[in-house]
Amino acid sequence: MEKTNFTVARVVTHTRAGVGKCERHNERKNENYGNMNVDLERTPMNVHFKACGELTYNETLDRLVADGSVSLRGLKENAKIYDEMILDVNTDYFERHGGYKFAKEFYEEAYRFACKLYGDRNILSAVMHADEINLALTEKYGRPIYHYHLHIVALPVVEKQVLWSKRCKDKALVGTVKETVQQVSHSKKWKSQRVVDKQGKPAFDDKGRPKLIPSYSILQDEFCRHMQGAGFTDFIRGERGSTADNLSNLQYQIKKDTERLEEIQEKIRAEEAEYAVVHPVHKTHAEIDEMGKKTLTGKITVSQDDFDTLTQLAKEGVSGRGQLNRLKEENSQLQARIWSLQGSLNRLQGQFNELAERCRPYLEAVRFMPEKVKELLDSVLAPLRKCQEEQGRSIMYVKGKSRENRGDIR
Repeated sequence: MEKTNFTVARVVTHTRAGVGKCERHNERKNENYGNMNVDLERTPMNVHFKACGELTYNETLDRLVADGSVSLRGLKENAKIYDEMILDVNTDYFERHGGYKFAKEFYEEAYRFACKLYGDRNILSAVMHADEINLALTEKYGRPIYHYHLHIVALPVVEKQVLWSKRCKDKALVGTVKETVQQVSHSKKWKSQRVVDKQGKPAFDDKGRPKLIPSYSILQDEFCRHMQGAGFTDFIRGERGSTADNLSNLQYQIKKDTERLEEIQEKIRAEEAEYAVVHPVHKTHAEIDEMGKKTLTGKITVSQDDFDTLTQLAKEGVSGRGQLNRLKEENSQLQARIWSLQGSLNRLQGQFNELAERCRPYLEAVRFMPEKVKELLDSVLAPLRKCQEEQGRSIMYVKGKSRENRGDIR
């Protein structure tokens, strides 16, 4: 049965302080990569549909803020400033449609989709990676197969209207638009949408809460629809609501690396067995010694047949030893990677078990006496909520006084 191809569209957020790691990976600024499947000799084949030139992502952002193109007003120091959107289809899809050339055409159209979503001026970088090898398909096809995907780094900008406040001298202006700014705001850019029924009215669940469509689910729908509308077919939208990849990512990596490790070890055993059977050097030392005859001048002469045999054995030995060394090196790398992944998995499992144990009494109480638990929580949280409301009013009052002192009037 032929494998079904799926589109993938996901968004990862970065702060100003944390975007450097993303930048080094996307723009290939590292000298070495933890992902050993990156082939740096092929990196020049990566395609930039948009780039920052000599500037870094943060330097480009500073320039956009300075010329008024975007605003960071009101954002905290650790705010989510950058969106990194990864657009993808499984590797086999591109290989069946022409490989590198087809991938460039596909992701050029995917970049147009991103421009519709963010606006071209708000995209800092858009690069198609063509230098990450897919080991499984490489073995399947018997030649290097690369996984093509698109990284887009953009600013989640929304249009924000700033209104004249009540402290404005001209009361006719109060509540009217003072200025419109292009505000960076990930939360407003990616708001969930409310579900409506056939009559266009908001839909609610069994508990009376509004039904919402997650923003990233909408992104998946729109990406698939855009690409199919542009003439790219033979794929379907990624599984709706699936979290399997996120929940079992480490387990999956360990499983695939373990399988790969077993294959390499089997090849090593086969190579060693082949050399033990085909080239029993320890049994033929005398025969090899007899191949040459020493002349009066001290040189060794051999027959043409013996020379050809020795040459062939030498070539096979050098070639086989190189292959064996490469397999052993990859074996060591995979073993180290598996140990690292297993360690991460164990740590996460420990944290999960600890959290589950802490929550166990509460969950049991909720299951047997939900109403009493709710009453208890309401009684405990009520003073806290009241305190937070009072703090909020106090902060708003202080902010208001501060603006008045700054002369925020006309």
